[in-house]
Amino acid sequence: MREKILVAIAALVAFGGAIAGPFQYDDYAIFADPALTSASGWLEVWSPLQTRPLTYFTFWMNFQAGGKAAWGYHALNLAIHVACCLLLLDVLCRLLPRGTAFAAALLFAVHPLQSEAVIYIFARSGMLATLFCLLGLRSWLMGKHWLTVLCFVPALLAKEECVAFPLFLALLPEARARWRQLAAMCGLSLVAGLRVIAATRAIVGAGSGFDAGATPASYLLAQGVVILRYLRLFVVPWGFSVDPEIDRQWAWLAWLLLFGLLALAWRWKHRFWIFGALVLLLPSSSIFPAADLAADRRMYLPMIALCAAAAIFLVRWKPFVIVAVLACFAIWRVTVWGSEESLWVEALREGPKKVRPRLMLSRVVASAEGLRLMEEAGQLEPENPAVYSETGRIYLQGGKYLEAFGAFGRALALKPGDARALNNRGVALMAMGQAEAARVDFEAALKADPCQFDARVNLKRFDAPATCRYSDEQRAAMR
Repeated sequence: MREKILVAIAALVAFGGAIAGPFQYDDYAIFADPALTSASGWLEVWSPLQTRPLTYFTFWMNFQAGGKAAWGYHALNLAIHVACCLLLLDVLCRLLPRGTAFAAALLFAVHPLQSEAVIYIFARSGMLATLFCLLGLRSWLMGKHWLTVLCFVPALLAKEECVAFPLFLALLPEARARWRQLAAMCGLSLVAGLRVIAATRAIVGAGSGFDAGATPASYLLAQGVVILRYLRLFVVPWGFSVDPEIDRQWAWLAWLLLFGLLALAWRWKHRFWIFGALVLLLPSSSIFPAADLAADRRMYLPMIALCAAAAIFLVRWKPFVIVAVLACFAIWRVTVWGSEESLWVEALREGPKKVRPRLMLSRVVASAEGLRLMEEAGQLEPENPAVYSETGRIYLQGGKYLEAFGAFGRALALKPGDARALNNRGVALMAMGQAEAARVDFEAALKADPCQFDARVNLKRFDAPATCRYSDEQRAAMR
């Protein structure tokens, strides 16, 4: 009991400050789903196109309990993290000496590599999947193997990236004797994988699979660099970024180095934990492309094995001092996530050649600084329509309507027929007093996307088709 209390306290000390933090970038996308604000939304989140319905169900519960108050969402994230830490301690005590298990749970609780998963509300899916995977692992070690299969179902409904969990179980001793349960879980993984592939084909802007902008081969090649980055951050927790810059120049060398490290690990008698961590990382660091080559939140599930490996190695070297140092780094990470500006200033510092940090930072700084950032972004990616859309937004807010019209027009030239770009140009025309021309753009935007909310509001169309799903808040804005 004493160990459980200390592990919970460690997690709360390291990440408890996140409760006072704001929403960050994709967190706002949670509220774009009309089901969230509907009293019956708990049914709507289980849509066939929703790849992570369990996670969105928890978002729905958060909204029903506290609306858009960020602290409630952060509090639930923190509670899930604490629960994962306690479950990991319980599981590892069944596999390792108690002192080693305690050290591993502490590492998992406070390591700053966990920051993105714990603090970033949109990353809750990874923690939920880990929670149910740990429940399943606990059941497996207790001999309740079919209960493990049942636990795997909500894990997949929380986040599909846990599909490799059955392979992790297969590495355990005597796992072959439980081939029926493993086969059932592999079947569930296959169904989940096919469902995600179907969803990425159907959903525009999904950011993964067919919509990721990368081939499976190019994505796999880059993952050697990505995995080495994860390992480096685990050993030396410095140089974090919410949008890391991945240098593909050394991709082949990175894979050679990684295979060399695995060859060394193979000679270690506790190699199960190293290879187990890599197996759990496979779904996000193999051939299924994602728009972001690297994301620290993807390490949350693999950390259950990586922390065990580290604890085995460090148990004789006063790991509790290391835990205290890591907790200080975690507290510092909480402060970085404490504002949008500090988060994206760090990302820009770590990725000076990337455009997205400039786009995000331009939204939270003064207009003059925002325009300077967009000028830099245009030099880096002159064919990126998002750069000119953001430039137009800054001009529009500053009352420079002609300049905004020009910027929105350039964005539209780079992405013809885009509903949002058409609406934006219409807004600039309306501000310039050209109502009829603006109306043409708004109508064109709705022709491209009949449910484009901003264009429908601008046209004052209250008779929205039944196929358009708007929240109560959005419908109120159209009245």
